[in-house]
This record gives sequence, C-alpha cells and structure tokens, in this order.
Amino acid sequence: MKNLKDLLERSAFGVCSYLGEKMGVASARVRLYFIYISFVTFGSPLIVYLFLAFWLNIKRYIKNKRNMIWQ
Repeated sequence: MKNLKDLLERSAFGVCSYLGEKMGVASARVRLYFIYISFVTFGSPLIVYLFLAFWLNIKRYIKNKRNMIWQ
C-alpha cells in the first residue's frame, strides 16, 4: 500500500507538495483541503490544479535548460 501511495504522490505533478512547502503546511493537509473543496464546488478546482501542474513543469523545464547552458 505504501508503494502505491508513493507512486501516486510522485505522479501527481507535485502541486500539493509545492503549495505545502510555500505555505508552510504539510502536503497531506493541502491534499485533504483540495479534495474537500473539489467536492463542495463540484470539481472546479481541478482546472486550477492542472494549471499549476502545467506551470510547475514549465518552470522545471526552464530551470533545467538554464543549468545546461551554464555548464
């Protein structure tokens, strides 16, 4: 079960972990709030989540390109 949990957390783009680090809150708490808000608002935070996932991937891509240029 722990392996499945680790796999899901790694493949979920790291959005909740990133938000948790920035706000100083445990990522598990951010995930719970995201799930609760999704139920209350009928899934509309999924759009925000996907936008943040896209933004984080672009940010990593740009950071990796900069590191390659400077090496």
